[in-house]
Amino acid sequence: MANYSRKTVAAEIEEQTALNKASVENIDEKKTVKKRNTRKTAAVDSNVYIQYFGKQVTTKDIIDSCQADYKSNNRAAVKSLEVYVKPEDDTAYYVVNGNVQGNVSL
Repeated sequence: MANYSRKTVAAEIEEQTALNKASVENIDEKKTVKKRNTRKTAAVDSNVYIQYFGKQVTTKDIIDSCQADYKSNNRAAVKSLEVYVKPEDDTAYYVVNGNVQGNVSL
């Protein structure tokens, strides 16, 4: 059995206490890190209108028409939709899923 003197044991206890206090202070310093304020932006309600030859249509109306025309002839789901508007022809041309083409009158 090891023979420890009281002075050695007391010194070890003081050393451990000092280490514990230092680690607690270090933890407290880490807790006081400044938090950034992040703002949540509200969604903007927007519409795009196309005016030509005395008519006015929205892009939403054109997209809905293209999707309805596609769904009337096909069963496959719409994964991508590209729309090309040609006001001088009064027509919107569309390509669905990269391979099915069609057109709708504006």
